[in-house]
Amino acid sequence: MSALVGNSAPIFKADAVMADGSFRQINLEDYRGKYVLLLFYPLDFTFLSPAELVAFSDRNDEFVALSVQVLGASVDSKFSHQAWRNMPRQDGGLGELAFPLIADLNKSIARGYEVLYDESVAQRALFLIDRQGIIRHQVVNDLPLARSVDEALRMVQALQHFEENGELCPDDWPEGCRAVKSGVAESKKFETAEYAAKLLGIL
Repeated sequence: MSALVGNSAPIFKADAVMADGSFRQINLEDYRGKYVLLLFYPLDFTFLSPAELVAFSDRNDEFVALSVQVLGASVDSKFSHQAWRNMPRQDGGLGELAFPLIADLNKSIARGYEVLYDESVAQRALFLIDRQGIIRHQVVNDLPLARSVDEALRMVQALQHFEENGELCPDDWPEGCRAVKSGVAESKKFETAEYAAKLLGIL
């Protein structure tokens, strides 16, 4: 698998189950001008996926506040997606979900994003696509490993901070904390100050 970061996100059109439970065809280009968080998962009715998708759904308002559209995708049909949404959470279903689930039945979307595992299912991949349709962040996990909602939100906030302020965001940067201007001198100044602060127990 090669990193797609910095490249245009592969465009797709596909059937989906929307947040209100209806069927609709989704075109990625329709979201141009917004950020998109594209979440691939292996299959409906599996054990780890419902908890992961529900976790993103329960915090969807935080993504919406950042102008982010979350999209889920697997190689299941739209009918499978709908049936899974209709199953109560206590029984292993999704219940109501705050974002669409895309049906990648022919596996073309997973293949285009280079996350198709063994020509059968998608890996647990996450792609952050900016308002111009460029992939700015990607993470691909093996099938047993879920993703972090907190980290996904942090990456959106870091990207938006850079876009608005031109400042780079250090490791474990949370919104509202110090960032650094690009450039050798500025970077050295930041790193020296950060190291001194850690020694003094300030950070």
